[in-house]
Amino acid sequence: MREVRLYNTLSRCVEGFYPLQEGLVGFYVCGPTVYDLIHIGNARVFVLFDALRRFFETIGFQVRYVQNFTDIDDKIIDRAQQKGEEPRDLAERYIVEYFIDADRLGIKRATHHPRATEHIVDIIDLIRRLEGRGFTYRVAGDILFDTSRVDGYGKLSRKNPAELREGARVEARYRKNHPADFVLWKMAKPGEPYWPSPWGEGRPGWHIECSAMAAYYLGETLDIHAGGCDLLFPHHENEVVQSEAASGRPFVRFWLHNGYLNIANEKMSKSLGNIMTVRELLLRWKPETLRLVLLSTHYRNPINIDESVLAAAQRYVVKLENLLRNFQFIRDRGRETTDTNDVERQFRERIEHLERYFLDTLTDDFNTPQALGVLSEFMRQANSYLEPKRGAWTGDSLRAIGDFLTLVQEILGIIPPTPGDGQEQEIAALVSQRGKAREGKEWSQADQIRKEITVRGYLVEDTPLGPRWYRNVEGSSFESF
Repeated sequence: MREVRLYNTLSRCVEGFYPLQEGLVGFYVCGPTVYDLIHIGNARVFVLFDALRRFFETIGFQVRYVQNFTDIDDKIIDRAQQKGEEPRDLAERYIVEYFIDADRLGIKRATHHPRATEHIVDIIDLIRRLEGRGFTYRVAGDILFDTSRVDGYGKLSRKNPAELREGARVEARYRKNHPADFVLWKMAKPGEPYWPSPWGEGRPGWHIECSAMAAYYLGETLDIHAGGCDLLFPHHENEVVQSEAASGRPFVRFWLHNGYLNIANEKMSKSLGNIMTVRELLLRWKPETLRLVLLSTHYRNPINIDESVLAAAQRYVVKLENLLRNFQFIRDRGRETTDTNDVERQFRERIEHLERYFLDTLTDDFNTPQALGVLSEFMRQANSYLEPKRGAWTGDSLRAIGDFLTLVQEILGIIPPTPGDGQEQEIAALVSQRGKAREGKEWSQADQIRKEITVRGYLVEDTPLGPRWYRNVEGSSFESF
């Protein structure tokens, strides 16, 4: 099994990764707060760590992958009141919408998708443990965590405790013992959802939800906890202190955080009106295009998305699509030979080298941009080998191409399926009609059909094996990103 190295936010360095239980990775990712459709910033988190999960599985690990839904929260309550519906109904609706978008993006279902409201008992038990150990106090009916009782608060975010300010989701409705103290249990307000508890009717705070769900499914110490860098403080910092205060053990061994996402060099925000939902983007762009864009920048770096970036990614995806179509064309129609010569052996050796290099780039802090560079070289080599003028191909070499394409798809999920959409089915039908016209020596009709195919953005090429067709694409090298 390959050694994997990952950048650990906790230590601020790249470390060799080994799970606590040999061969099994316990992996928790902060999921969406379900009060709206997910946007491209949310999608970056889910696509990146979906790909990392796929990578672990591909190289032989089992992965227990947990991605939660925050289905009770101030934002959900506020949005439900605006829409005149119950918070639970709003949350349930947007959970369904999440899966629609996630499925289209090729994001695998987690091993577990817990909802905060399904774990109220576990959340209350965790708060009671903290209370029994003297880490809580009560103000105006709410139960707060006392950060002054722990050593090392701020060790994950590297913030100076003396300078910490309360998190954005904490209501400043009373004086706390320390500005960084945060709510574990909120007393119920009129008209809000609530659950019975030892402290009265109320609901959990945001941070305690994830700690309770993570521990329930993965134990008191997680191998990996991941999320966007915007969650580093206060959310993840607070998860650390409350979990470790309750268990007396390290909460997470590896913290992974992806960088910010900007739209046309500006931070995506409601005030700027540049929120791009996945649903809107998928009206214009292939799901594989969005995945490619999100994987084209190293996960720890900020990423900028604009029209030109999306267009370049779409052209690259079309190149992959054409390669897959050409591969299937040769595999289905070509003459296979068992002759093994130096040229064939050298080709397979190059492909095997590229496959090893592809995996090596991903073991090195999941360097997806470098992996895509390897993929570009593979595409060049494979396209050259698949030229119909070659006349014959060895089964071993074709299998090497197919295995590499399968590997890329299993991990990155950026190769479109074939045959494509309805338009591509129409092109295939036109190519077939043109072939029949040529067989009947109806040259004028064949030329007219060819022109129609060209107008629709495709090219048809007559080869000794018959006509092959593909999308007309230019300027689509990975480096154009």
